[in-house]
Amino acid sequence: MRPDPLRLTLSGSLLALTLSTMAAHAAYPEKPIQLIVPWSAGGGTDAVARQLASGLEKELGQQVNVVNRTGGAGVVGHTAMTLAKPDGYTLGLPTAEITTYRHIGTAPISWEDLTPIALVNFDSAAFNVSSESGWDSLDAALQAIKENPEKYTVSGSAPGAAYHLAFAGFLDQQGIDPNSVALVPSEGAAPGLQELAAGGVDFVFSSLPESESMRQAGRVDTLAVFSDERIDAFPDIPTAEEVTGQSWAAGTWRGLAGPAGMPDDVVKTLAEAAQKVYESEEYQSFMQQSGFGTQWMGPEDFANFMSEADATNGEIIDKLGLAQ
Repeated sequence: MRPDPLRLTLSGSLLALTLSTMAAHAAYPEKPIQLIVPWSAGGGTDAVARQLASGLEKELGQQVNVVNRTGGAGVVGHTAMTLAKPDGYTLGLPTAEITTYRHIGTAPISWEDLTPIALVNFDSAAFNVSSESGWDSLDAALQAIKENPEKYTVSGSAPGAAYHLAFAGFLDQQGIDPNSVALVPSEGAAPGLQELAAGGVDFVFSSLPESESMRQAGRVDTLAVFSDERIDAFPDIPTAEEVTGQSWAAGTWRGLAGPAGMPDDVVKTLAEAAQKVYESEEYQSFMQQSGFGTQWMGPEDFANFMSEADATNGEIIDKLGLAQ
């Protein structure tokens, strides 16, 4: 029996299409990748993104272009990440704010609209007071807050930002109404610390590197850091748990992600490349010299991490009266 030419042609076409599709997946990435940063150029997130992008270029063999998409307290950039085509060619560096937007009502997006790839950074929040405050320990400051509700003020960020929630959550853990310390909003830690040194506010939450220059100048004292362990670069600063006996690790973080629905093989390729970059001497040296904290999680652990942060932040935001 002679073979059907049409059937052979169709079979050959299907085989060619299958092999082409397999080759396309195997070849990922075969063109440049865009990495969205939801914050401005020159900031901490931008610096981490560019270091990560440089390493990924070497590991993946393709150019990784950092694109800053700013606005709306990070909403614009994070939204752009969620709306991208899930093919692995548009990624983003989400920050802690992605676990707050839907609770505050600033945007309907959440971490569930992303494909988690890796956590590459965690900066613990720290509890700062003026060197002239008279409080020489975290216990003393907490006792003063308990005895004088609504007397004190705190600054360091906008309402509902990561460090604000870290501070408010800590007060709540200690049995203190987080609203009993009024927030004085600021455009980040730097102006908040200046106000603290000037006597305009009583407490400031920040990362340890952000307050280091003020500590060195003798104008600010850091009473504790919200971390499970002391930070290697700041070994003299105790953790909150050392003082209170209760673990409290909170702050801000940065990770690598793409839009929801990315292929598993692409995620695996990116996660493996990101881990090699994270473990490289170049990345670790950069993070240490810049004062950024390092923490690694792969796709599954990063997803669980964001899920837990989302739930915790939702509770704190509700207690602060910021929920919409």
